[in-house]
Formats: sequence, C-alpha cells, structure tokens
Amino acid sequence: MDIEDRRRYFVVGSVILEIVQPLFRARLEKDYSNKGLRSFQAFLCTLPVLHILFHLRHRNAYCCKDNMNCRNNSKLPLIYCQWDMLYTENPGQPGHNCHCKFIANPVQLNDLDITLASLILLNCCHLGTSEENAIRKLRRYKNDYLSHNTEGKIDETEYKSLWTDLTNFVLHLDPNKQDDLIRIEKDHFDEGLCNRYSIDLLNIHKKLNEMGTQIQGISSGMQMISPQIQGISSRVQVMGPHIQGITSDIQELLSYQRNEATCQYCKKTLIEQGMDERKINSYKLGQDIFYQHGEIDLKFLLNENYIGMIKDVVIMDDGRLVMCLYYQSRLLICNTDGSEEAAIPVKGMPCSITAVNNFTVAVTVFQTSINQRIEIFDIYNKHKLKSIPVPGLVCYCGITMINNKIVVGGDRGLLIVDYLTGEILQNIETQCGPWGIHSSSDKIFFSDYMGNTNNLHWYSFTDDNIHTLTLPSVPLSMTTLRDGSLYVLCKDGSVQHVSSNRKQFKTLKTNQSQGISDCHNIRYNSKQELMVTLNALTGIVKILHEV
Repeated sequence: MDIEDRRRYFVVGSVILEIVQPLFRARLEKDYSNKGLRSFQAFLCTLPVLHILFHLRHRNAYCCKDNMNCRNNSKLPLIYCQWDMLYTENPGQPGHNCHCKFIANPVQLNDLDITLASLILLNCCHLGTSEENAIRKLRRYKNDYLSHNTEGKIDETEYKSLWTDLTNFVLHLDPNKQDDLIRIEKDHFDEGLCNRYSIDLLNIHKKLNEMGTQIQGISSGMQMISPQIQGISSRVQVMGPHIQGITSDIQELLSYQRNEATCQYCKKTLIEQGMDERKINSYKLGQDIFYQHGEIDLKFLLNENYIGMIKDVVIMDDGRLVMCLYYQSRLLICNTDGSEEAAIPVKGMPCSITAVNNFTVAVTVFQTSINQRIEIFDIYNKHKLKSIPVPGLVCYCGITMINNKIVVGGDRGLLIVDYLTGEILQNIETQCGPWGIHSSSDKIFFSDYMGNTNNLHWYSFTDDNIHTLTLPSVPLSMTTLRDGSLYVLCKDGSVQHVSSNRKQFKTLKTNQSQGISDCHNIRYNSKQELMVTLNALTGIVKILHEV
C-alpha cells in the first residue's frame, strides 16, 4: 500500500475524530444550554426530543401525546444499540407503543459518536440552513471516505477535492479551527494512531451490537452469508498489534462490508429502502420511462363541473392522492382508481400542497392578499393541525419540503420555514418571483413567475448560489425521478428530461410525452414508482407507471 495514500486517510480521519466530532458535541451542548437545560440527559427527557427520536426508531406507532407530530418514517436511521443507549423502557406500561413509556438514560455527550451526534443535531436542534448542510456533508464524508473505506487509503486526486470541501465545512461551523486543520495536515504519520482510528471509524463494535451477536458466534454466521470471504484481508493485517486479539471473525465482518463495488452493508440499506441495484443506474435522457395506466375524471368524481378549480396534487407514500380544490375550499383525498376517500374543509382557498410526512400535508392557503398562510393537515384524522402566518408569502408560487423544512415563494425570494415553530429561517433572494417550486436533494428548483424567460433556476445549499439552465420553452412544473434527473413540463406543451447534473436535457418525443404534455402539474413518487399528471382546466388526472 502507498504510504502517502495511507497518510491521507489518516489526515482525514484525524479531522473527523479530533475536530468534527467535538464540534458536533459542542453544538449539541450549545443548543440545550440555550434552552435552559443543564445536562444532555435533561435534553433527552424533553417531550419534543423524545418524540422525534422515538419515531426514528419505531415504525407504525401513533402516540397518545403530541400525536400531531407523529411520523411513520420509511427509514429508521436510529439503530437499536443507539436507542438503547439513549432510553430505557418503563416496565410499568407494557404493550403501550408510545414514546411516553421511555425514560432517558444518564448519557454524556462524550458517549456520542459523530453518527449519533449528527442524527440528533439534524432532527432535534434549531440549525440554520447552511449550518445544517455543513453537518450533513461532514457526516457523509465520514461515511463515504472512512466508515465504508475498508482499504484504509485515499489517493491524491480524491484527497485534493475532498480536502477543500472538508475544510470549508469545518470552518463554516467554527472559523477558529484553521490552525488545527493546518497542524493535522502537516503532522507526521503515526501508524499506531492510524490503526486505532481505523477501528473507530469502521464502526466494528456498532455493527456487532446491531447484529446482536457475540464474537464467538460470528464465524459460522459469516460463512453462511458468503463462502468467498474466508481469507484474511490485507486491510486487517495493516492494523497491527492493536487488533491481534480480534479473531478472523472480525476480519470476515470487514470483508462482508467491502464485497464488490457496493459494499454489502450499503446494499442492505438500499434493499431496506425498497431499492435494488438496477434502480441505482441513471436513466438515459429521453428514454421510455412511463406508460399511462389509468385516468380519473374529477368532474364525474365530484359530480359537478369544476373547471379550473383543481390547483395542485401530491402523491403520498401510501399511494393516495391529495388535491387542492380551490373554489370549493377543501382538500380531496382519493385513490388512484378514482374512488373518493374523504374531504377536509379549508378556511380559505388551497393553492399548493406538499407532503410533510406519511400523516400530514402542508398547504398554502389564500384568503385575502394580506392573509396568506401555510396550514398543516392530518389526512388520517381529517382535520387541521395548525396554521402558520408567513409574512411575504405568495401562495401561488408553490410549496415543497427540504431537510424537514417547508419552502414557499415570496415576492422575489424563497422562504424557508420551520413548520414546528412557524419561524422563517431563511429568505433566499432569487431576483425574480419563483414559480413551480420543487426540491430535490440539497437543491430548490423554480422558474420565473412572470414567464418572461425559458430559464430553469435552482438554488444549491452546497455552494449557496443560484444556477440556471435555459430550456426551449418556459418551465411550468417539474418533478424529480428516482435517479435524480428531472421531468420539466414547459409552456409550449413539451416535456424536457434534464440530467441529474443539470448540464444537459432532451425533449421527449410526442409518443413519449402522451399523458404528460397536456397537463399543468406533474408529480412523481419514488416509493410508489408512480407519476401523476393534473390538467386543472379539464379535471383529468392521469396515472403513469414506470415501464
């Protein structure tokens, strides 16, 4: 192994363990101290924190307290050993599946590794948007370059690009860390310390705990998983005397993690999210992706002629559709076969809608020019949960979610709103009235409200800039496909397939865009592998499935 590749791995690992991990712990301490709490255990005891973390570990639970904030997450990022470290079940309430039966353990901040600390920060603490993005990126770097890097090396090309981003995000969290970064990069290579860091960063003990298996029983289990991992990898050998007492069972565990180009640990995660290796591949621009499966004529469903009244639609993860009936002042919940399930009255006229979680939706509501607001609805219990006045809100611009925050449009900007507190966290200047607001990953997409240009714009939290791609016609509505590429519906009726890096696009052929081009809104749900289009004038909703 190239000693310089090994040294670069050591430098990045040192930054993560010596700078980033303490920074995350300190940021947690700052958050709970600002709330008047004296300890991390007291922070864990607060109802909002306990409730949020409970639903990050438990699925299909509807709590007896604070149930407006219940979530049924598709992923459970808080693993068993982390939950057990934080909370203990009160034996006096058996069979009661609610957060109220758990009590916080006397956990210290120093007990938290970077993964758990970042999870709590991102879900339970009040963070600025750029601060939140920095924490997400640093956690991802730890996973991509260290925890899933069982070779223990980073080549020069990869290191150069990584180091720039790594240091920028560290300095964003604490500008005083410049000297520490310089010191770490110039320090001599310590093989013994590198070996110890390797063990910490590979999360060996966490994986053993998660599997719930004793070390003595691992060998036969791993042999059943894959007979190809009998050999001892060179990666384990370079760890030196620090792991001489760890048997080949542990070495096989590391090999299990590294299997093929995508490690088995990652593959397991993808499978749990309903994905497979075929779906990781990108679409070819302009290829056949969808076919029309069904159609709903809302005029027949509603038994009236409501031309122009259906403003927006969203597909929930369970496959149900929720629509904004503008002039009727209600939300319509129906199934993809056209059967109506329920309606929820709205005080005002609902304009745009997005899913907050599996239980709730957020809607922009217009009542008067000076009374425009966001309202949160429980679509299971069919009632309004809360109303959020947002100064400067323009209801017709659209609404979306990013990093568990609501994004809406203002006169010449994007407003980031914390729907739990109602606080406007950020106002991003756009130099135009944003229209058709849509989010994907760390980006917010929009077009010009006035329709004077063919530009598709997006704001990126990564570089805090607005970027532009010029299309053949004015963008009206857009949605993200499962590979990160976009379908953009344009004013001339064309549908543009934009690449995931947003550098290229291709116009769909007429036979490919049938069911999409004659509409005003397009929405895709990756869990359902389903696209829905809405023609607001005719009341026709078309259901498209993936080929």
